[in-house]
Amino acid sequence: MNYVAEVSADLEDLDLTDSPFSDFLGFELLLEDRDRELLSSVRAHMTRVVEPVINEHWTRATFPHDLVPGLAELGIAGLAYDGPGCPARGALVDGMVAMELGRVDPSIATFMGVHGGLAMGSIHLCGSEEQKERWLPAMARMELIGAFGLTEPDTGSAIAGGLATSAKRDGDGWVLNGEKKWIGNADFADLVIIWARDEDDGEVKGFVVEKDTPGMTFDVQQDKIALRVVQNSEIHLADVHVPEENRLQEGNGFHDTAQVLKVTRMGVAWQAVGCARGAYEHALRYTKAREQFGKPIASFQMVQDLLVKMLSNVTAATAMNVRASQLQDAGLLKDEHASLCKVHATVRMRETVGWAREVLGGNGILLEHHVGRFVADAEAIYSYEGTREMNTLIVGRAITGESAFV
Repeated sequence: MNYVAEVSADLEDLDLTDSPFSDFLGFELLLEDRDRELLSSVRAHMTRVVEPVINEHWTRATFPHDLVPGLAELGIAGLAYDGPGCPARGALVDGMVAMELGRVDPSIATFMGVHGGLAMGSIHLCGSEEQKERWLPAMARMELIGAFGLTEPDTGSAIAGGLATSAKRDGDGWVLNGEKKWIGNADFADLVIIWARDEDDGEVKGFVVEKDTPGMTFDVQQDKIALRVVQNSEIHLADVHVPEENRLQEGNGFHDTAQVLKVTRMGVAWQAVGCARGAYEHALRYTKAREQFGKPIASFQMVQDLLVKMLSNVTAATAMNVRASQLQDAGLLKDEHASLCKVHATVRMRETVGWAREVLGGNGILLEHHVGRFVADAEAIYSYEGTREMNTLIVGRAITGESAFV
């Protein structure tokens, strides 16, 4: 049986009405029953538990620590990984869950992406078997929360060659010195993955720095206009001693770090679809309830035009991400695939949230309608995990054979 026939057989007992209204082409129907049930549980939890309180936290720029146990019960941390204690549900399920998180709140999606994607991914992809056994089960249960420290105050896109944080071998351990910036979860994380350059061989290595390690301090960044619920920090490392058993044993160069980023870049592409989808859903509901000139504005031609443009963006970005996640599950995903998805999804997201705000008129800037939060949060998603420009050039290098950046 060929692939098309297999998909047709899997779907023959289902109907498009089994999918949410914003899943216009029924991508969820590609999942197995248990995975659709998981997605439904995440959707219900985010809608019933997170959405009613998230605007207040966004306004105050606080993180809702009381929501973490509920997220833990969903069993979605490290969803794609097959390491010790991990759910091992695959990249496509993981991506769609990231979309569901972002559909209600991109900040919660980012928190989970940092913990379950970047931090757990670093240990899963770059750690020894002993290190995986030591940390991953507790991280999957969210008893230990992780952070990922790569970006530095003076180096973003050029981090591969410009990493300044240093690591110096000292007896049976290492001494770390340097600065990190934009590190989500850092100030309350139990484990912070720090990437530093070995002073002896010049290679980038990863270190798991445990909470309250002397010499590691944090300054939570203030006055953000996007992802205000996420607690980003500057990390200061002053003669931080880390034992050799906390060095990621399979992380021996930036090429290993890049393997983590390739996987999590797909997660951000899915978050972008979620952000766009959430804005579209709120806009559609609003147009059905809002009346002008004696009828709902959903009946106006120009409003319908914007709604269809939004739905087209969401659907096209979902389709691209689905295919790339299938490649990831098959072990065929390349850097340029993830970069193309991140570029496309974030550009289309930015358009979509703008149109959603336009549909709501002046009410679009009020948090009570949620759309304004998606508009602001989209700006952060647009830039992190590789800017549009850098991801474009990664794809450009793949299709031309010529690198346009150093």
